[in-house]
Amino acid sequence: MNSLGEQIRSVLPYQRRNAASFALLAFAMVLTLSAFAEVGLARDGYLPAGLFTYGGALLVLAFAAYFVMAKFLPYADPLLLPLAVALNGLGLAMIYRLDLDTSQGHKVAALAGKKLIPDDANATGQLMWTFIGIGMFVAAVLIMRDTSKPDAPLSFTPKTAQRYTYLTGLAAIILLLLPIVPGIGAEINGAKVWIHVGPLSVQPGEFAKLLLVVFFAGYLVNKRQAMSLIGKKIGPFSLPRARDLGPIVVIWFFSLGVLFMQKDLGTALLYFGLFVSMLYIATQRVSWVAIGVGMLAVGVFVATQLPFMAHVNQRIDIWQNPKPYFDGGCLLHTGKVVPVNPDTTIYKQFKAQGSSYPGYAACAKLGGDYSDSRQLMMGLFSLGEGGVLGKGLGQGEPWRTPLSFSDFIFDSMGEELGLTGLMALLLIYALIVQRGMKTAVAARDPYLKLFAGGVSFVLALQVFVIVGGVTKLIPLTGLTTPFLSQGGSSLMANWILIAILVRMSHDARKPAPQAIQDEGMTQIVSTR
Repeated sequence: MNSLGEQIRSVLPYQRRNAASFALLAFAMVLTLSAFAEVGLARDGYLPAGLFTYGGALLVLAFAAYFVMAKFLPYADPLLLPLAVALNGLGLAMIYRLDLDTSQGHKVAALAGKKLIPDDANATGQLMWTFIGIGMFVAAVLIMRDTSKPDAPLSFTPKTAQRYTYLTGLAAIILLLLPIVPGIGAEINGAKVWIHVGPLSVQPGEFAKLLLVVFFAGYLVNKRQAMSLIGKKIGPFSLPRARDLGPIVVIWFFSLGVLFMQKDLGTALLYFGLFVSMLYIATQRVSWVAIGVGMLAVGVFVATQLPFMAHVNQRIDIWQNPKPYFDGGCLLHTGKVVPVNPDTTIYKQFKAQGSSYPGYAACAKLGGDYSDSRQLMMGLFSLGEGGVLGKGLGQGEPWRTPLSFSDFIFDSMGEELGLTGLMALLLIYALIVQRGMKTAVAARDPYLKLFAGGVSFVLALQVFVIVGGVTKLIPLTGLTTPFLSQGGSSLMANWILIAILVRMSHDARKPAPQAIQDEGMTQIVSTR
């Protein structure tokens, strides 16, 4: 790995790439502003006010971040900031499009008697979180700038975090436990991953994942030699020694604990997958991946057999057959699913009694667990409506899907941008991950290699889990689509992630210090 890193550094262009980054950022903003313009022209026939307010504000924020990066990190990767701005801008444009509830297209749908799903799309709030997220990016760049002076005031680098490995791991665990603390934790859609801070809802797991990367990198850089030793060999796999299985068993129980307490399959999958991937990067042994996949399968099987994990069981049932749960289904203790949708008698009874949630009330009376697959099925219908090229921004009906602005924003964009647009979005994600992995390979320090690789992989795994869930490739989870989904926790955490990669890419790409004098010359110092 070191020799490969040296080869990459030997061909890296050490000149500053500020002009390339500026041009790419300008293209990202043209893409974003075009999306705002298309929304207004398609829906109302004129340029929307959001083009100048939301688009203009993002333009100022993006170039402010660029100038800070160009001044303090001139050798940073030129693609990372433009790619992140492009995703953030397109997500903001789609949320703005969903926020226009009084548009002509919505009025026509309402007059035609189509069922409209109320939503909480809030473009103004998302712009505020974008401002905070980019502000945190700038703050991270400024704080992490003095790599040659680790003791300088307000100086902190990714390498500095290695000194606080176990303290960081403890902080990550505390953040993960906050949603189950009575009084501040909240259960939303069956998962306990939120906490209430005044009028705001925060998802602490978004920040915990970054702290876990720090902890895993610090732990594995010290233990990778022992965990690389071979125990027994079974077929093509070289299994590790039994004594070295302890850490992965501990993380396995930790992930199961997250699954049991928070009832969130996606978060447990993210944490366990992150550790296994970083373990593979540290040891380069496929056997660890095979063991990790096997333990993950066992953990999910155990979870589905426990009676208090009905929420996870329903997620898997809906993944296999969502039809019985459409508009409301009740899973009885016998394993049978009884419909409690608006067409059923029991639903109408509770509706007539003035119940706010007739489906939940009806299912409670039947003694079962309620769930609704409308989100998943309407999202799949949206993807089908979009086809290959999509209906065009502002010309579809993405608001018909519940949570079209957050969990299912990928499907919303699929309806209006089509398969072609979705492939472009996935390519942007892939480019961010690729640049992060390239930074990891080029890094000079083993800890920084693991850190950059872990940060890159956590983004890739999160995209896979949420995109796989909304497209019915895997069971649906509660993770957010990075940079696209509405919400502040995810946006802030991912902008910090980009700042870390930008910082590390600068260190990997900058030229080595030059010698003070020519080789062969001798300096004479007089002591008199």
